[in-house]
Amino acid sequence: MSLALFEAKKPPVDPSTLKHRDLLSGDFWRQIPRYADVDEATFLDHRWQAKNTITNTKKLLEALQGLVNEAFLEDVSAGFKKAPMQVRISPYLMSLIDWSAPETDPLRIQFLPMASRFLPDHPKLGLDSLGEQADAPTPGLTHRYIDKALFLVIDTCPVYCRFCTRSYAVGSDTESVDKVSLKPTPDRWERALAYIASRPELEDIVISGGDVYQMRADWLSQLGHRLLDIDHIRRIRFATKGLAVMPQKILTDDEWFKAIVGVNDRARAEGKDVALHTHFNTAREITEHSQRALNRLHGAGLVVRNQSVLLRGVNDTFEKMGLLVKRLSYINAHPYYVYIHDLVQGGEEMRTTLQTAIDLEKQVRGITAGFNTPTFVVDAPGGGGKRDAHSFEAYDRASGISRFTAPSVKAGQSFFYFDPIDLLSEDAQARWRDPTEVKRMMASIEG
Repeated sequence: MSLALFEAKKPPVDPSTLKHRDLLSGDFWRQIPRYADVDEATFLDHRWQAKNTITNTKKLLEALQGLVNEAFLEDVSAGFKKAPMQVRISPYLMSLIDWSAPETDPLRIQFLPMASRFLPDHPKLGLDSLGEQADAPTPGLTHRYIDKALFLVIDTCPVYCRFCTRSYAVGSDTESVDKVSLKPTPDRWERALAYIASRPELEDIVISGGDVYQMRADWLSQLGHRLLDIDHIRRIRFATKGLAVMPQKILTDDEWFKAIVGVNDRARAEGKDVALHTHFNTAREITEHSQRALNRLHGAGLVVRNQSVLLRGVNDTFEKMGLLVKRLSYINAHPYYVYIHDLVQGGEEMRTTLQTAIDLEKQVRGITAGFNTPTFVVDAPGGGGKRDAHSFEAYDRASGISRFTAPSVKAGQSFFYFDPIDLLSEDAQARWRDPTEVKRMMASIEG
């Protein structure tokens, strides 16, 4: 059969539709003066990455000398004074930022605040917007869903995201936030494990924090096996941003890699399930090093799923989100969720509307297989849990208020999400400045 016949039925593909396969490679980190003489073996060493991670504003500004102008440095310095998260940025991540246009770079937006870009926090914002502490029977253990619990084992991460929903606890205190302590103490862990063992309805445990990348290998192994010792635990999910910001750990930290593989091997032998959940937000974060790390995990039988956050200027267009979904699929990190940005202190300019999420899901669905198509969700403020973006009970696009219910989580309650006020009409923005009008808008959406 001739090729012409096939082409008549389906036109040849536009090569640009395959750009998800074009992964950044080479010694791209040498663009940063500080890393200009770093060879590949050193750059791929997780210990070097961790040791050279920038953890304060002074070191960050020193590293950026010669890359950006003085006005930008002052803007970022002032931004950190207002932000709920401290500086923590790896050399790998520093090397992925486009320093010729940092103001609009999607990675800069996520990790380096510019004071000039800040918007006032939404008036309905709370520091623990998801109400995780209210659903915590022991410190750091949230039991909201019937058969699942979230275990926050540690309070540090390999990098600190500006939009972190756990800015109430992750990292050290900042000038704007005094943090709740979730340090990895034996007593706190034992109390959580005792609770999990006492609740036969629990089958699924998410291990997060902070970030499991920050756990010592023996801690990770011990905790994983302790959970597998509990007969009713059927599924364990380890959550980490690390693959997106420091794939070197998977490639060169053999002790840590063997620990998580050991837990996975035992789980499979016992008919249980282990997965690694990671967090890429833009295709720019996925490089040849990412693929190598994912290949190593895939070869060892570990399932990897990705959870993104919908961020204004980062992944809020079909072109950007579509490329992210396709590139994640290409490296075997299954796109799982896209979260509508939580109401987080100091992050208002990164939020977008619920309607944006609804539109994007319609556009993304169909570009790849269903199991590689993410679900767009609202993690309902106040503890309603994850709700499909389309499943609102009411959505007033003029006021930006949407109402959700969660019958299997907290029956009879309503949960409200709020679009950013600056994206509303001028009339709606004026109504939000009037407490009486705010009450009327809330009453209207409550029905």
